[in-house]
Amino acid sequence: MPRCTTLSQLREKEVINVCDGRRLGQVCDLEFDTDSGRITSLVIGAPKGLFGFGKEETVVISWQQIQRIGADIILVDAGEVCPCCDEPPEKPKPPHRWFC
Repeated sequence: MPRCTTLSQLREKEVINVCDGRRLGQVCDLEFDTDSGRITSLVIGAPKGLFGFGKEETVVISWQQIQRIGADIILVDAGEVCPCCDEPPEKPKPPHRWFC
C-alpha cells in the first residue's frame, strides 16, 4: 500500500479516536515547523449543526498522538479522559464452588 504523501490524500481520510471510537472528522489543514519542514499537527474539521451546515469546529491533533494512518482512516489518541481508558480493568471473579 502506498504511503500518503499529499494533503489531498490525507483530507480523504476519517480521523477516529482510538480511546472511545468516536469520529473526530476529517483533516482540513496541517501545521508544520518552518525550520525543520516537519508536520507537527493535523487540524481536524468536524461540521456542526443540522445536516452539516453551520460553524465548523476544529480539533488540533499533534503528530505524536497519531497511532496509525491506514488506507481509509487515521487512528489517533486524542488524550481525552473517557471511561474506557480511565478505569482500571475489572478483576476476574474466582470460580464459583458448589461443594465445600
